[in-house]
Amino acid sequence: MDGNNTVLVVASSSEAWSALVEALGASHGYRVLCAGSFEEAAAVLGGVHVDLVIVEQAASGSRGCEFLEGLRTSHPDVMRVLAFERVAQDISRAAVYQFLHLPLDPEQACLVIKRGLEARELSRRHRMLSREFKLSDHGPSYMAQHLHPLANSMRFEKLVYVSEQMAEVCHQARIAARTDLPILIQGETGTGKELLARAIHYNSQRRSSPLLVQNCGGIPDALLQSELFGHKRGAFTGAVSDRLGLFRAANGGTVFLDEISEVSPSFQISLLRFLQEGEIKPLGADQIVSSNVRVIAASNRPLKALVASGEFRRDLYYRLKGFEFEVPALRERATDIAPLAEFFAAKHSEETQRRTLGISAHALEKFIAYAWPGNIRELENEIRRLVVLTSDGEYITTQHMSPALLAAPRRPVPSAPWSVVGKTLRDQVQSLEKQLVQETLERCHWNQSKAAGELGLSRVGLANKIRRYGLASA
Repeated sequence: MDGNNTVLVVASSSEAWSALVEALGASHGYRVLCAGSFEEAAAVLGGVHVDLVIVEQAASGSRGCEFLEGLRTSHPDVMRVLAFERVAQDISRAAVYQFLHLPLDPEQACLVIKRGLEARELSRRHRMLSREFKLSDHGPSYMAQHLHPLANSMRFEKLVYVSEQMAEVCHQARIAARTDLPILIQGETGTGKELLARAIHYNSQRRSSPLLVQNCGGIPDALLQSELFGHKRGAFTGAVSDRLGLFRAANGGTVFLDEISEVSPSFQISLLRFLQEGEIKPLGADQIVSSNVRVIAASNRPLKALVASGEFRRDLYYRLKGFEFEVPALRERATDIAPLAEFFAAKHSEETQRRTLGISAHALEKFIAYAWPGNIRELENEIRRLVVLTSDGEYITTQHMSPALLAAPRRPVPSAPWSVVGKTLRDQVQSLEKQLVQETLERCHWNQSKAAGELGLSRVGLANKIRRYGLASA
């Protein structure tokens, strides 16, 4: 669907692109993000699922092509479009799917973008079908174990999941994104807290403004004050020029503060005042200035416990938790391990241009059995290493797996969550079908289109089953 596609425009001035941006959003339902530099574009690509990138060549010289050339490796599934006034001789045609002429004709540009997104979807389906045919040689039981996790996975920007825990977190995060309230994200290191913060920002009304990130761990107060609030020249030794500070630089956007639990009591006071008043006083300045930013904070230590022990201010804690999310550890959502492993295997196979066919069923069992103390970050690093060590045209197996994963005992298989009711086979099948439809609807928050897609039914077919079984939302 068009509405699911995201287009990133990289141009020095968004004004010249306003007509196209409006047409893409209003007429086609695309989400359009704009970046004024390649650095900003790289930040967007790091936190958002982007389908097509348009780069303006006029103001960037040959760097536009260099940027698109880099995307061939780092984001091979993203369609690449170059807009130019005059084609340079050194342009790599392989780096570009299609060209646009400046000044833009919005109607022609919309057509090029639509065709590019259609070609991307066809290419994706071709890859999936080709892979399915290759795997079919291993029999239906292998395919059932191998293809099911990735095929049924869901996404919230860069977050990939199937578990109910993550589905609920992402559902609430989408709601939070539509507000301006501060957000507190807690969870172990490596669970994807920054990815969740980026997804919230790029699904909010602030997505056209900057998202700036600051890690607060292990930084002296004076330096942290300077990084966030700015300073005037001569405010301290080494302050040779004025510094704007992230809170002012991100005006209208979002600031993500990682490891917020590590800041000192004195800095907590400064941050509390900013959250209450929206006012900033740069170091060495006489005047107070205002800034309108949304703060998303993250901690790998539970702030509630730190409040109880007196290490963190209670009033700041309540200011930060306009919405509060707990990202579960990977070991607590074992159903996410297989789709994440498949996702990372496909991603790093394309990045390294290796033709790995996927992950063997036995290797997936080992991944699921392991406790993953480093969470998703540890899983991705393991998959990246295995992709490099796996020969072209082969599956990722246990051959080169880390000793800790090989030694992990098998997890106990949970009992079936459904009970069979009825004497005849027909009654028992209908009983299971009723429970399966109910569970899918609940997981999809009664979004009938989404539930029908997961169940392989038409929307009318699902409506008939809801009526037949007398199902209703809780």
